[in-house]
Amino acid sequence: MVINNIETAADLIKNAKYAVGFTGAGISVESGIPPFTGAGGLWNKYDPKFIELSFFYSDPKKSWQEMHKIFFDSMKQAEPNKAHKVFAELEKQNMLKGIITQNIDGLHQAAGSKNVVEFHGTINRLICTDCNMPYKTEETDLSQDVPRCSSCGGILKPDFVFYGEGINKKNYDKAEEMALKADLVIIVGTAGQVMPACYLPFTSKRYGAKIIEINTLESAFTSQITDYFFQTKATEFFGELEKIIWKNGNGNV
Repeated sequence: MVINNIETAADLIKNAKYAVGFTGAGISVESGIPPFTGAGGLWNKYDPKFIELSFFYSDPKKSWQEMHKIFFDSMKQAEPNKAHKVFAELEKQNMLKGIITQNIDGLHQAAGSKNVVEFHGTINRLICTDCNMPYKTEETDLSQDVPRCSSCGGILKPDFVFYGEGINKKNYDKAEEMALKADLVIIVGTAGQVMPACYLPFTSKRYGAKIIEINTLESAFTSQITDYFFQTKATEFFGELEKIIWKNGNGNV
């Protein structure tokens, strides 16, 4: 691992043939969404059993009650921050091929990113547990104690991965394909402890990718695979990166 200046990171990004972002909860903290673990983490305040699959099916009313309070009410207020926006601009300028995110908040897409693999799913879509009919969250009446499918009456579940539920195969395969192709991975805001997502940067490293990491604390990646470590907030790093890459003033976001 090398702690280096940001010009080095900018050069790597500009010269990469297949750069990929890999993001976790830390990138959205500055948008007002608390992380799940660590200081101020949600699981320090709440028991996460309400998003265990077995609990959801046994008591969907209680599960939905907690999800409203902890996810839907807070995340709907969040806006993309500088880090999300610069990622989107990098993709627009073809300096980034896509993003693998562990987040369910949809902020990468809200910032303008197009090629986003939501590894753990999204809060912005619901799925009927009986007929698999998909619904956009924003177009669904969530005032019911237990939202139900307008087609068959089945219980609606947020389309993100609950405890006890497997990763969507399509998402897994696409993320793995991106990880294998990557010659540069930009890790932002993740401790690297959630499996199987945490294996993806290791896969990239094994196939020769360089690793840039931006985290406020060292992670499971830092001493093992990270080449360039920036111990700072995501918005500060990407704010500086933006100035260096677009010195002529174009592309500022």
